[in-house]
Amino acid sequence: YLWQQRRDKRYPQGAPLTIEIGSLPEGKLLAVDWAGKSVWVLRRSPQELVTLASNEAQLLDPQSEKSLQPPACRNSNRSIRPDVFVAIGVCTHQGCIPVLQSGQGFACPCHASRYDLAGRVFKGGPAPANLVIPAYRFADENRLVVGES
Repeated sequence: YLWQQRRDKRYPQGAPLTIEIGSLPEGKLLAVDWAGKSVWVLRRSPQELVTLASNEAQLLDPQSEKSLQPPACRNSNRSIRPDVFVAIGVCTHQGCIPVLQSGQGFACPCHASRYDLAGRVFKGGPAPANLVIPAYRFADENRLVVGES
């Protein structure tokens, strides 16, 4: 995946951060450092969005009722726009960093928790909740702002 790091005095920790996503291709994950956390931005393909509905019986919290996300992301895609997924890239079990498995979701290498492409956790692993979705908004079609709703 792609990685951008912002360690600049102009961007105090936790201040809103604008992320350019116009050139992010489908299936690619962009990781950005924000507020001391890795924030993921994934451009999902139409095919990947179709697979989200087929996973629901296998998920611990398919409707994200017990998970942290802004109200605008309380939907089956867990996003404001279906094609763009934004999440904190930290496993909800013990804080390890899950890895993207092309078109399938995320897998935590530490204790085998698995998440779908909406960050919803599968049953059977130790993670107790879906991935956290930070507050964010779209500034325009190609830019999103993390840390603001």
